[in-house]
Amino acid sequence: MSIRIYKYSGLSGSELKSLLTRPKIDFSQIFGIVQPIIDNIRKDGDSALRAYTLKFDQVQIEKLLIDVPAADSIDLPARVRSAFDVACYNIRMFHLAQVSPHLRVETMAGVKCSRQARPIGRVGLYVPGGTAVLPSTVLMLAVPAVLAGCSEIVLCTPPGKNGTVSPEVLYAAAIAGVSRILLAGGAQAVAALAFGTESVPKVDKILGPGNQYVTAAKMLLQNSEAMVSIDMPAGPSEVLVIADRHANPAYVAADMLSQAEHGADSQSVLVLAGVESERPFLDEIARQLAELPRREITEKALKNSFVIQTDTIQEAIDFSNLYAPEHLILNIDQASDYTPKIANAGSVFVGQWSPESVGDYASGTNHTLPTYGFARMYSGVSLDSFLKQITFQELTPEGLKVLGPHVEVMAETEGLTAHKNAVTLRLRDIS
Repeated sequence: MSIRIYKYSGLSGSELKSLLTRPKIDFSQIFGIVQPIIDNIRKDGDSALRAYTLKFDQVQIEKLLIDVPAADSIDLPARVRSAFDVACYNIRMFHLAQVSPHLRVETMAGVKCSRQARPIGRVGLYVPGGTAVLPSTVLMLAVPAVLAGCSEIVLCTPPGKNGTVSPEVLYAAAIAGVSRILLAGGAQAVAALAFGTESVPKVDKILGPGNQYVTAAKMLLQNSEAMVSIDMPAGPSEVLVIADRHANPAYVAADMLSQAEHGADSQSVLVLAGVESERPFLDEIARQLAELPRREITEKALKNSFVIQTDTIQEAIDFSNLYAPEHLILNIDQASDYTPKIANAGSVFVGQWSPESVGDYASGTNHTLPTYGFARMYSGVSLDSFLKQITFQELTPEGLKVLGPHVEVMAETEGLTAHKNAVTLRLRDIS
């Protein structure tokens, strides 16, 4: 295991820029692979979806959409049910608290403005499969979609070798309130959601994490005639851990490895603030790595990882804000004192007792987060991701009498006579 080590104060501008740059994804090549898949799904619908599922997942699917059974009919150990029930409750509580009242403002006498939320009608929820089963993502996407009141929710996930999905995924879907699952994954599933097929309803927005092909498909379709939006662009998963001399190296190593085991293209970054030696942390990473079942994948991810040494916690936070991590762990003394200084991060884990794993599963916050530096301008999935905001305005005659003349002047300034007339005619009648 080899992890690069840098001194923050000694970095040149080019070196810093290089560290802030994520492992390169050649989207031009990936777009070339994904676009024909999108075109074929649009043209041939269900038959193309089945063909790609056979090609990529080695599964022959006849019925693409399956009904989710009742939760109490799904065969799972009681301890597994209990864990998912607790997670679902916490996620629901946190997202329910995000419901905001209608905004109403009287900007001037007789001029009332308001804003009201409405659910996005049809949403597609993408739950990755492949090297790991992710029922937690079902909860993260489906719970806020149901709370928002979306009228059509299509959850899709790649089928297992037995032609269906795991009981854990079925249970998560059942308790979240999803009634149907599309047995498909990859770019082909995203295209089916975007355009619709004989079996798959067309959706208005697609949300959920995925590999580079899923991400590329979402990006292409967002800018196509499919008329579909996406939650955010995203890349491989990542964590940045800030640790000081009080941090337990075992905790830090576990957090670094928990992110690295997601996939070979994941990235774990360790920033040591005022720590004399990185050796206890690196030794602990090596020790825990040797015991992991997903060691091969994790070891590959660590090749993308590095350690930054800073003199102060403020320097560490400065670097983190530049890096804009998906997950930020503050394993430092008096960690909560530093949260106001965090400008760019998808989700923050405050203090040594807050591992990133709790946010991945059950604390209540959403784990569908911006990666690849997009935390500079994107938020993670929330209740708002499933809503749109509509503004309203209502004027009384007195209100138009006061505001109208100003609108007439502005319309005249812009040379838009019909705009001016729409006010002038009314003002004449009022007079």
